[in-house]
Amino acid sequence: MQAPAPTAENAPLSKTRAERALRVATAALLGEIGPDGHWTGELSSSALSTATALVALSHLAQPQRLPGDAELVCRGLRWLSATQNSDGGWGDTTLSRSNISTTALVWAAFGATESDHSYAPTLERCRLWLQSACGAADTGWERHLARAIRKRYGKDHTFSVPILMACTLAGRMGPDAWREIPALPFELAAVPHQFYGAIRLPVVSYALPALIAIGRVLHHKAPSGNPLLRFLRDALKDKTARILESVQPINGGFLEATPLTSFVLMSLAATGESACTVALRAAGFLRASARLDGSWPIDTNLSTWVTTLGVNALSRQPGVFPYEQSSVLKQWLLGQQYQKIHPYTQAAPGGWAWTDLPGGVPDADDTPGALLALLALGPVDAQVRHAGELGTRWLLGLQNSDGGIPTFCRGWGTLPFDRSGEDLTAHALRAWSAWLPQWKGTLRTKVTRAIARGITFLEGRQRPDGTWVPLWFGNEHSPSEENPTWGTSRVLLALREMQHCGFAVSADAIARGCEALAAMQQPDGGWSGSGAKGLPCSVEETGMALEALAGTARTSAADRGTRWLVERVERGEWKLAAPVGFYFAKLWYYERLYPQLATVAGLGAAVKHLPPDSE
Repeated sequence: MQAPAPTAENAPLSKTRAERALRVATAALLGEIGPDGHWTGELSSSALSTATALVALSHLAQPQRLPGDAELVCRGLRWLSATQNSDGGWGDTTLSRSNISTTALVWAAFGATESDHSYAPTLERCRLWLQSACGAADTGWERHLARAIRKRYGKDHTFSVPILMACTLAGRMGPDAWREIPALPFELAAVPHQFYGAIRLPVVSYALPALIAIGRVLHHKAPSGNPLLRFLRDALKDKTARILESVQPINGGFLEATPLTSFVLMSLAATGESACTVALRAAGFLRASARLDGSWPIDTNLSTWVTTLGVNALSRQPGVFPYEQSSVLKQWLLGQQYQKIHPYTQAAPGGWAWTDLPGGVPDADDTPGALLALLALGPVDAQVRHAGELGTRWLLGLQNSDGGIPTFCRGWGTLPFDRSGEDLTAHALRAWSAWLPQWKGTLRTKVTRAIARGITFLEGRQRPDGTWVPLWFGNEHSPSEENPTWGTSRVLLALREMQHCGFAVSADAIARGCEALAAMQQPDGGWSGSGAKGLPCSVEETGMALEALAGTARTSAADRGTRWLVERVERGEWKLAAPVGFYFAKLWYYERLYPQLATVAGLGAAVKHLPPDSE
């Protein structure tokens, strides 16, 4: 009698088996390319986004409300009620645990829409969760809630002030609540952008629309007791309103982000400006971005980001793109590069944003991703070379004095958007070194020095346990919600490539990083955001770790991680997404394509180092 064939669970991890799983994942990822020749992806629905959109639409003055707005509000409330967590709160996604910011905004949404009676059981459970979270159950517990929200974000007012403002507009914080909200100096928006660093804005230029709109409503509701400051703010209301209009994208969506656009719209409505151009465009954006189930995503899409991730993940498989498809992808990516000074952030030409839509802003993660993808898509002709030089110089202009790379602009302080990020720096180093053979003379010298400074920055930021922590990705299950798995993987990829290219890199830093990453592996072979045992593993984090460890001395950890991913593909579980970003804002999302991208990248790196099958 013939022995039964081994099952997926007990079959040995052979190179053939891993290659088979990689082919399945690759075919599925290629099948996600849309009719326009690139990836678009799909962001998770967000309770936070949905709540802010409902508050904003509910505050529109009657002449600006459209007949369909009432149905949007009803669908949104039903979706929120249906997705309430069992503990009574809400997380940022339907897979997220409850947090105080999102739950407070949902509470505000029901209040703003005057739906407390219709959803009484839902709201009672919500109130109890909030009271427990802020540690107060008396009649004045709202003040404790305000303090808890301010504490969550610290000195950065970019997130705490809009949340408190929305809750106050919805009547949830008591009659004196306006005085409890830190004032935003919107008059500073009238200062030329070159001076933002000198005046140390309490929010960064990224959040300029919120600074203006919310600052104006706070001045309207609770003007300063200083007569000179009141006079100045009154005098600059019209000028700052014109600035707000000048930075609004044509489709109305600031940064393509539902929350930011909603905060601006509700602020304008609260000052009686529902009919102004900015408000009308913002309302149009919210109506257009609502989903059929009643929810809103955190952002419209990450099309440029997931396309560069897709190209770079597949780059280890030569010939996977037919020439025609490579050409279409290349031309599309070239078309996403900003050729003029950005009207919003005043960023120089040369960068890429995360999306192909009007609300995007060039940044230091998408730009390296695009630079690497252009090289992966074929020979460097004159057009690609010009784009590469422009992008390389753009990144050089961002490097901070500490040698690290910030997100949107050279930093002036310690707020998240302008401080150097270890993940961002690692990505920039990979792009710079990949393009270095193309440059001669002064540019080559500048890039070489920038790489050396970036390496020094990364080596200096390694923690005593051997890890690095990223700025843009976190894990809400990990201690402090950090994600050392993600950060360590990104930095190791960069440092190993720099070492291979001949740069002076500490072998000890790489060895300690590899050891730390292997130590964070969970008992089943997968990875979570940290090494704390018992945390749920994700395809995203496992793929990232596997890509970083493949080909290192940590063969055992890489083999176990490969088996973990292969088994997920064989069981059809490799497309299950997890909330992984973005950490610094305490705001979580997941992207449907992330696990597929991580699987192809991780297995693509691993199969090259698996020994051939024995005869």
